[in-house]
Amino acid sequence: MPPGDALPRPPSPKEGDVRSRGLSALLRSLSQVTLGAYPGSFNPATVAHLAVAEAAWRQCELERLDLVVSRSPLGKEPVDLARLEDRLEVLERIAASRPWLGVRTTDARLLADVADGYDVLIVGGDKWAQLIDPVWYGGSELARDEALRRIRRIVVAPRASHQASGCETLELGDMHLDVSATEARSGRTDWMAPEAAEFDARTGAWTDSERYRRWLRAGAQEGG
Repeated sequence: MPPGDALPRPPSPKEGDVRSRGLSALLRSLSQVTLGAYPGSFNPATVAHLAVAEAAWRQCELERLDLVVSRSPLGKEPVDLARLEDRLEVLERIAASRPWLGVRTTDARLLADVADGYDVLIVGGDKWAQLIDPVWYGGSELARDEALRRIRRIVVAPRASHQASGCETLELGDMHLDVSATEARSGRTDWMAPEAAEFDARTGAWTDSERYRRWLRAGAQEGG
C-alpha cells in the first residue's frame, strides 16, 4: 500500500460475527496509520538529522517516518554529493536499528510533491525557507500557495542559521542547533551520524574526495 493511501472501510459486520469485527477493527487501525516524510540529501547524515527524526516521530506520534532522498534535489550540484547509492546505504544502516524509520527515494523535486501521500512533512529551517520562497515556484506566489495547501501538515526543526516563524516547530534542545552537513564534510566527523562516520572513515566519501574517487575506481574494477 503506497504511503498515505487509506484502505476502504469494510461493511459493518453482522452481530455476533467476532471474526468480521476483528478484521474490521484491524482495517480501521491500518487506515489510521500516521506517516511522516523527512526529505533531505543527507550528505552526510548527521547527529542533528537523527535528533530531528526521533523528535518528529515522538512529538508528531508517527507510526513511521521516511527519510526521503530526491534523485535530483533542488539547489544541489551533483558534484557536491556522495553517490546516491552510498548515501542510501548509510541511511539503511541507520534505519535498521530504528523500526519506526524508513528510507525512500523519489523523482519529485518540490517539497510539496515529496510530501504527497504523507500526513506530516518534516523540514529543517533551511528547507522551510525554500518551501515558502516563490522563486522555487517560477516566481509565482499563487503557485507557492497552491503547493502549500496540498501539504497536510508541516513541522519545522529549528536551526541556528535559519529562523522559522509562523509555523509549527519541533521542540529540540540546543545541542544540535549548530550542526551542519557542510561542517561535517569540512572535518567535524563527530557531527556525522555514527553510520556515516564509519562509512567516511572507510571510503573518504565526505572528507577526502580523492580517496573516495580511488575507492569508487577500485570498486568499479572489481565489479568489471
